[in-house]
This record gives sequence, C-alpha cells and structure tokens, in this order.
Amino acid sequence: LLTRFLSQVGHEPLPPTIGRNVLGRKVLYLPGFFTYARHIVEVDGKRGLFRGLTPRLISSTLSTITRGSVKKAFPLEDMEHVSNKDDVKTSLRKVVKETSHEMMMQCVSRVVSHPLHVISMRCMVQFVGREVKYSGVFSAIGRIFKEEGILGFFVGLVPHILGDVIFLWCCNLLAHFINTYAVDDNFSQASVIRSYTKFVMGIAVSMLTYPFLLVGDLMAVNNCGLRAGLPPYAPTFASWIHCWRYLSAQGQLFRGSSLLFRRAPIPAASFPID
Repeated sequence: LLTRFLSQVGHEPLPPTIGRNVLGRKVLYLPGFFTYARHIVEVDGKRGLFRGLTPRLISSTLSTITRGSVKKAFPLEDMEHVSNKDDVKTSLRKVVKETSHEMMMQCVSRVVSHPLHVISMRCMVQFVGREVKYSGVFSAIGRIFKEEGILGFFVGLVPHILGDVIFLWCCNLLAHFINTYAVDDNFSQASVIRSYTKFVMGIAVSMLTYPFLLVGDLMAVNNCGLRAGLPPYAPTFASWIHCWRYLSAQGQLFRGSSLLFRRAPIPAASFPID
C-alpha cells in the first residue's frame, strides 16, 4: 500500500533501469514493488512498510459497519431472478434498482470513512520529507481540525465518490448486457460464465476509473504542510479538477497504477541504443 501511494505522488528515490519491451526496444523502467519495498525497509526498517496502517484499518472497519447499517436501514426488496431475453426490460429494471441501492451504501460509507483515509494518506506520505507531523490518529484529527477545519477531513472526497459511482454503474450495466445478449441460456456453462462476467468487468472498469482514485489521493495530501504536497514536489492545486488537468497535461493520469512493470515517463529514444 505504501509503495503504491508513494509512486502515486511521484516519489521515485531510486534510479530507473534500462530494459526491453515486448518489441525488443529499449525502455526505462522504474523500480518495481519489491525493489521499492526493500528501499523503504533500508530507510525505515520493516515497520516503515506499515505507515498509516492503523487509520487505514479504522477506515475500512467504518466503511464495512456503515454499509451494513445502511443495508439494514434501507433493505432492498427482493426481485424475481430474470435471465430470459424476453424479459430484458424487467431484468434491466432489477439491475438499475440493485445498483442504485449499492451506490447509496457506497457513497454513505465513503463519506463516513474518508476522514480516516485522509489521515492514512498523510501518515504515509511523511516518508518523503521524513516528517512526524501526523504521528497518531487522535493527534492527527486535532491537527487537521485546527489547521483546516471540518472540510480538511473531506479533501479528495468528490473524485473518490465519482469514481465509485462510475465504477458501479459501468460494471453492473456492462455485465448485465453481456450476460443478456452474449451468453445463451441454452449453453450448458451459461451460469458459470455469468458468475465471472461481473468480476472481469470489474477489473476492466477499475482501470478506467483509476484516475479518480489517483486524483482523490493526491488531493488528500496536497498543500497540507507536508513536503510531498508542496512545490517543488507538487503544485498547489486549487481543486481536484485543477489536479486532474495538470496530470492529464503531463500524461500522468495512470501514475502508480502498476506495481511491477512501471515505465519511466521518458521517451525510449532519449538514451543510448546498442
């Protein structure tokens, strides 16, 4: 988690290495997950890998509890299972209803857990500047409230929610249309294929919505007094849209999305070729 977030903020303490792509051309690769993790251990020890873990766990716990509470408070009425192509309208209505309910649960849980997510991000990014500004959950809560007010706990919330909503609707609707029009009920393995469709769509859609996750996480640490969120490490963004436009202009909207094969943002022609 720490290695991914540090690569998201663009902290690259290790030099890239020369490798070859599938076409045999030379390219620069940034250190992968294990090399980066080994560097963190050398600097901070093994405990350094677990920066921000406590607020992260609390955030996940709050999210799970909130989802359960919302589900109990607003139960989804059961609808008859529909898979026949003759009942496409009824089936689509079922998907829309279920997705709307899931979206409500996700949005509420995101709002409740986001303050702890912000604290977790700031605890982790202190690795860059070797700061100790955020050293505990309660002290971090007091510091954020004192310096930024209530809104400080919700920086980066909007892109996260937008990413969640787009992910849910795209994933569920795509899976529905594929299962309805591409998978024949007469096929013996139809039920098996349908059970994996949503999973596969989730992987594909998560890549498309990754920029929302990246922008939300960057906004959580931007201009908060930590070195990694201030110039020259990062510009001071006026809004998440400003951050998005900046990353887009730099071609960095997917920065940190890969942990193993990370291409350096330098053209292959910029270094010697045999």
